Amino acid sequence: MAVAEELHFGRAAQRLGMAQPPLSQRIQRLERELGVRLFERTTRQVTITKGGTLLLAEARQLLACAEALKATARRVQDGHSGLLRAALPPDVSGETVAAVLTGFRNRHEGLELELHELSTAEQLAKLASHELDVGLIHHPCDVSGLELGPVLRHDLGVLLPTDSPAARTETVALAALAGHELILFPRALAPAVYDDLLTTCARHGYAPTAIRHGQGPSFTRGLLLSRPAVAFAPRDAHLAGDTALCWRPLGGAPLALRHSAAWLRGRGDAAVRAFADTVTDALGRTTGAGPDLPSRPLRLRPAAEYWL
Repeated sequence: MAVAEELHFGRAAQRLGMAQPPLSQRIQRLERELGVRLFERTTRQVTITKGGTLLLAEARQLLACAEALKATARRVQDGHSGLLRAALPPDVSGETVAAVLTGFRNRHEGLELELHELSTAEQLAKLASHELDVGLIHHPCDVSGLELGPVLRHDLGVLLPTDSPAARTETVALAALAGHELILFPRALAPAVYDDLLTTCARHGYAPTAIRHGQGPSFTRGLLLSRPAVAFAPRDAHLAGDTALCWRPLGGAPLALRHSAAWLRGRGDAAVRAFADTVTDALGRTTGAGPDLPSRPLRLRPAAEYWL
């Protein structure tokens, strides 16, 4: 990597803190081992070959994995000390976040928890690049290469203006939301979850007149109050004392959030599993989420098939 980036053996050797001849010998030995010529050398310049360019990306990944392995070894120390890099999605309530932090501290007093707020898509990317040890992800999503904790179900209701006709009933059918726009998180944050929600809405007779994207509670509240619109949310997402909005359960509970702790296969040390247990317990106590019952697999279709 150093020679490829410097394209000069002298500068690369200086950067690596070694003499130039041993570096040249090591490059030659590497070329023999790989059976690929990595560099073209003349008395005036060094250029990387096409094969060297292709292998450079692999070399960077190998070195990144090696550094991640060393960091993990330093962190784990039998799973009782070090640093655990974990993440929760943005829609987790403040009560749940506090319960996770308190519960984990009680389980692992000697372990530092570095907690991040990341969407499912961001968590999957950082798990794959070894920048994250464990996270709480929404289902459905691509879980290949991952191990999972118990999948929990958290029923969604509808958040809507208090003066909306649908708010006059104790429970609301999805079909009764006809004529309302839908406020939904951006699809890029969890594409499969997004498509699953819209597929279920279509199957139950609700076709939003438009889809607006919002994430923060204040922004979403503003959208709800400015137009005939609704948003799907768990019961604990509604702020107490907000008389302008109300929350109603959906008839038949057709919509739900499904989530579980997730980590790379083979990397579930004691600290990772402690975090998974803590998250599962915190969600159950603060949101009432419970085990998801087995159901038939969903054939997800892109949202574009339903909405223009």
